[in-house]
Amino acid sequence: MSPEPPSLRARLLRGLLVPLTLLLLVGFAAGYVAARAVADDVYDGELAEIGRELLLHVRTGASGTQFDLSHEAERTLLLDQYDEVSFAVRAPGGATLAGAAALPQPARWPAPGQTVYSDGTYWGRAVRVASLQGPGPTLVQVSETRIKRQQLTEELLLGLALPQLALLAAAGGLLWWGVARGLAPLERLRAEVAARSHLDMSPVAAGDAPAEVRPLVAAVNELMQRLNGVLESQGRFIADTAHQLRTPVAGLKAHIEVALREQDLAQTRRALAHLYVSAERLAHLVAQLLSLARNEPHAASTRAFAPIDLGRLAFDTTKEWVSQAYAKDIDLGFEGAARPVTIRGDAARLVELINNLVDNAIRYTQRGGRVTVRIAAEGHPALSVSDDGPRIPPEERERVFERFHRLLGTQAEGSGLGLAIVRDIATLHEASIALEDDADGVGNTFTVSFPPEARITAP
Repeated sequence: MSPEPPSLRARLLRGLLVPLTLLLLVGFAAGYVAARAVADDVYDGELAEIGRELLLHVRTGASGTQFDLSHEAERTLLLDQYDEVSFAVRAPGGATLAGAAALPQPARWPAPGQTVYSDGTYWGRAVRVASLQGPGPTLVQVSETRIKRQQLTEELLLGLALPQLALLAAAGGLLWWGVARGLAPLERLRAEVAARSHLDMSPVAAGDAPAEVRPLVAAVNELMQRLNGVLESQGRFIADTAHQLRTPVAGLKAHIEVALREQDLAQTRRALAHLYVSAERLAHLVAQLLSLARNEPHAASTRAFAPIDLGRLAFDTTKEWVSQAYAKDIDLGFEGAARPVTIRGDAARLVELINNLVDNAIRYTQRGGRVTVRIAAEGHPALSVSDDGPRIPPEERERVFERFHRLLGTQAEGSGLGLAIVRDIATLHEASIALEDDADGVGNTFTVSFPPEARITAP
């Protein structure tokens, strides 16, 4: 099980406090260097003063360079309350004339009147060394341990660190308060969403949510709108199914009861024939209802679009209706395009679309009529089905695509779902469907026009 990711509050605080803490540490390091330099500046003058005093006791003459400082004067000059002070006087060759021979020598001898300061170790202890040039020339060195310098450095650093630590604590508190205040609109938004009913699909109010969150709120509202469409489609489908199945199921029960009561074999066979017809109508209705649910634009979850030869698909599908057309003495024809029309689409759904259009045309065309399926390649790729059925008035041409809508005065059996399914499949393919009078003035023509971008082949 993966660990729970950190909260937005923790991420913001970490993103702000970590760099601030790093800056504070860098400030401590810079403060230490500066405090050490200040401490050296304060006490380097004392070392130089001792060195100049020692220079007064260096003598040069015919017998060479000599150092004449009494033991009592040396003790007085080198006396220090905190540190151990040492000195050395060296001849030009580096030989020690007086003092501590082990004192670290400078990298270069100082010029006359110049004092060179350096750091080193003497008997394993860190020391600060001041080097001066005396007569002869000689080299006079004075060293002291770093105890009081370290104490002064720590005091200066503490004086710098305490305000910075207080500033960091204050900044941390202000950041915590600022982040909590900044996230308050998100918390109110969360509480509003959590308090909503699972049936409430109204848009979530952005309120005073930050600008960065508003696209998320808009995306959630869009998702809820789509989900509301799906739920409405499901509710409508359930209501329609319950309404439409009630009558054929009741008819089936009635035919079964009649067949069970009949003693005459001929009457029983007649009742069973009616039962078969009713069962067939029920099966057709169930298939149409399932197709309607599957092709509902809001509920369709998959669109297996692939290159399809629309002419070949329409021809193969139309052939399946030859026997039904022949049974009603209907001339079922097909007119293909001069060249292949290849589009991107869902083959299974397009077969359903063609089947429903041809079924509708054959169902409402009288005996001796004709039904023609055409494929157009010019302009938009298009599929049209013409029939010799009853002319649909202009005021009814939009309503025929509604679910369970039936034209008054028609005797043909149907579920009233075929054209609704055609409209939904066309919508899934971003195609438009139009209903017009047939070109010969008899019957109707249904035309499904696909968008130009659906075409794959060159025009």
